[in-house]
Amino acid sequence: MFSFIPIAFASFMAFIDAIVFSWLKKYNLGEYTSAWIIPLGMLVYSAQPLIFLKSLEYETMTIMNILWDMISDFSVTAIGLFYFREKLTRLKLTGLVFAFIAIVLLSYEE
Repeated sequence: MFSFIPIAFASFMAFIDAIVFSWLKKYNLGEYTSAWIIPLGMLVYSAQPLIFLKSLEYETMTIMNILWDMISDFSVTAIGLFYFREKLTRLKLTGLVFAFIAIVLLSYEE
């Protein structure tokens, strides 16, 4: 049976990744000139262990970590491609397709 709860937790943690990484990218590009974004990003990012702890009530540590990593890869990559206009090679696109397949397979319960 397919379980959406682990995906929801992993998506929320990936959303935090995407937001904080975007802030840091903007800081690196000079769009944010004040260094306040660095401690703010650290503060927001520090909530993830608590979210991860709660997610362990629904799925194993191994699966939750893989789901979080892969969903984060997709969200951060999408922001990089569409917002920051970064480029992706065919080989890296193939890797993302395999990551998507892995997310689907890891979301099924035996």
